[in-house]
Amino acid sequence: MPFFRLHGTHVKHCKNTSSLKPMPLLLPKTIILPMNMHIGSLASPIVNVNDYVYVGQKVAEATGKISSPVYSSVSGKVKKIENILASNGSYVPAIFIESDGLQKIDPALVAPNIDSYESFVEALKKSGIVGLGGAGFPTYVKFDIDDLSKVEVILINAAECEPFITSDTRTMIDDIDDLESGLQILEKYFSSKKIVFGIENNKPEAIQKLKTLTKVGSNIEIKVLPSIYPQGGEKVLIYNTLKKVVPEGKLPLDVGVIIINVTTLANIAKYIKTGMPLIEKVVTVDGSAVKTPKNVIALVGTPIKELFAFCDGFKEKPFKVMYGGPMMGVNVPSLDVPVLKTTNAVLAFNEKDAKLPDESNCIRCGRCINHCPLRLDPPAFAKALEESNMVELEKLKVNLCMECGVCSYVCPAKRRLVQKNRLAKGELRKYLTEKAKQKEEAK
Repeated sequence: MPFFRLHGTHVKHCKNTSSLKPMPLLLPKTIILPMNMHIGSLASPIVNVNDYVYVGQKVAEATGKISSPVYSSVSGKVKKIENILASNGSYVPAIFIESDGLQKIDPALVAPNIDSYESFVEALKKSGIVGLGGAGFPTYVKFDIDDLSKVEVILINAAECEPFITSDTRTMIDDIDDLESGLQILEKYFSSKKIVFGIENNKPEAIQKLKTLTKVGSNIEIKVLPSIYPQGGEKVLIYNTLKKVVPEGKLPLDVGVIIINVTTLANIAKYIKTGMPLIEKVVTVDGSAVKTPKNVIALVGTPIKELFAFCDGFKEKPFKVMYGGPMMGVNVPSLDVPVLKTTNAVLAFNEKDAKLPDESNCIRCGRCINHCPLRLDPPAFAKALEESNMVELEKLKVNLCMECGVCSYVCPAKRRLVQKNRLAKGELRKYLTEKAKQKEEAK
C-alpha cells in the first residue's frame, strides 16, 4: 500500500500550553499503579498489602518478552491490591500505595553499570521506560537486536501532531541537556548510523533548541515537516522523513529503522545518569472545561482528579474527559483513574465541544479516502463488515488502519468511520486466528 507525503488533514493545533513550563504537582495521598501501563503482558505484583515501599522501588515485575516492570513513585505502605476499571473497559490489577509524605528513596537504587551494548539493553529493560508518546511499547524491545548492522537510522519522533498536547514540546525546550546526553548514548553504540529528529513546523522554539544538538555528531539531522495530522504516526513519520515504507505486518526495523519518542530519549538519559526508573510524567492538562490549562509534572499513579484540581478545577461541567489528544485519545471511566506511564495529556471538554453530531448517510464524496494517510477505503471496510466478508476486509488491508481518526474528522456526514474500522480489524483478527487454528488442526 503506497504512502502519500501530504495526505492527512489540517486540525486546529490548540497548543495553548506550549509556552507554559511544567509545574510540579503536590504529592498525592495515594497512588494507583495499574499492571497494564504498557503494550504486552501485564506486570505481576511482587509486594504484599502492608509492605513498606520506597520511591523507585520495583513493585511489579515484567512477565514475558514484551512487558515492563512497575516502580513506586512514593514512599509509604501498600494499602491494597485489587482490580480497577481501565479506560478500555477491562478490569486490571492495580497496586494502591498510601504515601507517608517523606519520599524516601530506595536505598538499593544506583545508576546502572553499562559497559557493553548488552548491558545498555538490560538497563533499558530495568528502567520501566516504555513509548512515552502514548503507544507504550517497552523501549528495551526496540533495542534488543542481535545484528546492529540491520539498523540504518534512528528516528526520534518529535512531531507531537495531536491537538492540545505540548508535553513533548516542553521536553525539547526544558530538557535539552537530557536529549544531548541521550544522543551521546546513541552515538556510542550507533556511531555510524544516521539520527533524525522529525518535528512539525509549528514548534519554532523547540526546533531552535533541537538544532543545537547537531554539534553532538555530524550524522544528526533535524527534519522540519509540515503540520499535517497524523504526522507523528509511526509509519507516516518514517515515510515523510526517510522515504521508507513499512510493509503490512512488518516492523520499522524491517526497513532499517528504530523509532522512539523524543521524551522517551530524554528519560533514557535520566535513568542511565541517576538510576531512577520511570516514576513521573509531564502531562498537559487542557480542554474547554478546564479553568486554567497547564503543563504539570505528575507522579505516575496520581489520580487525574488531582491534576484538574491543580489547574483550578472546571469552569463548567466536563462532558468528556480523556487520556491523550482528541483525535486518538480514549475516554476515562472516572476522575479516579491514575496518570499512567503513557499519559502525556488529560483533557476535559464541555458538551458543546465533546458531543458527537448525528450521523447522516454517506454521500460518496471520497474525502475519507483522499485524506487517509495510507489511502485506505473506510466505506468499503464498513460494507465488508456489515456483510461479514472477512476475505474482502483482508484484501482491503484493513489491518493497516492506524485508527488516527482522520476519516471521521473530515466526513461531512459525520459518520463514525474510525469506530467501524476498529470493529472490522477486531473481527478480521478473530477470523484469521480461527483460520490458522483450523489449518493447524488439519495437519
